[in-house]
Amino acid sequence: MRNKGWIVCAVILAAAMLIAISACNRGEATRKKRIVIVTKALDSEFWQTLKTGAEDAARQHPDIELSVLAPEREINIDQQVSILEDQILKKVSALAVVPGGISEVTPVLDKAKAAGIPVLIVDNDTPWPGKLTYIGTDNRVGGKLAGDYIVKVLGGHGKVAIIRGVLGVVSHEDRVTGFKEAIAAAPGIELVTIQPANSERALGLTVMENILTSHPDLNAVFATNDQMALGAMEAAAAHNQTGKILIVGFDAGKEAVRAVKAGQINAVVAQYPANMGKQAVEASIKAINGEPVPKVIDTGTTLVTKENADEFLK
Repeated sequence: MRNKGWIVCAVILAAAMLIAISACNRGEATRKKRIVIVTKALDSEFWQTLKTGAEDAARQHPDIELSVLAPEREINIDQQVSILEDQILKKVSALAVVPGGISEVTPVLDKAKAAGIPVLIVDNDTPWPGKLTYIGTDNRVGGKLAGDYIVKVLGGHGKVAIIRGVLGVVSHEDRVTGFKEAIAAAPGIELVTIQPANSERALGLTVMENILTSHPDLNAVFATNDQMALGAMEAAAAHNQTGKILIVGFDAGKEAVRAVKAGQINAVVAQYPANMGKQAVEASIKAINGEPVPKVIDTGTTLVTKENADEFLK
């Protein structure tokens, strides 16, 4: 009887150990599927739409725990670095990052890679060699779309200005490069100034007012995001220049597209932030599972004018 008792105890103990190991394995599996997306901010429609796209995608995968984090403003790069360092310490399964500043963020991306965390770059590409993939718009192509449009509407002649985002941010650098390439093909187009407004609406308004004061004969302005374009729109209205100065933005949030439909902004280059968020989650899952991920995932770009504005407002 004693032997039988020992056998029963041994079986119960083994079963308990198996249950404990299984529970640990389940916990480990859950831990290994924690995805964190770190953007430059969450203070605009663009970032909120990206966040929504990511959350919608994550809901299709019950084993995924998703967090979307960001500093308070796009210029708070040190805050973004701190967020990234904290997530590395928490040993997340994958990091999808929109770098606020390449030189500042690259060292912490190196730490993530050294910790065995796959790093995906979203929206704002970087030459950092450790990235698994780039997910986002071909910003150079988008800038060229804006430039080609302005050249066409101005008939190849006129004075133009650029209001751009934070200096050194690759997405904005690429948009400026693509725009300059487009207008270079039209010798009659003169680029009179390029001024930063840090992707902020209020600063875009101030910068546009300064440009109008310095260049009262300005014909067009390209703003490398919607918020700056909306600021430029407000400045043009204050100077009674609505409809007289071409304004082209970049992102195609609903407010900017409504302004296009109303004739307050002439065009915006559309990105697809919801698709960026979705692809960031899907590619992260593939990375976690050891599946191949394309080096570049182009999420698309389109020029929005009054003719097709209604399609984007849907």
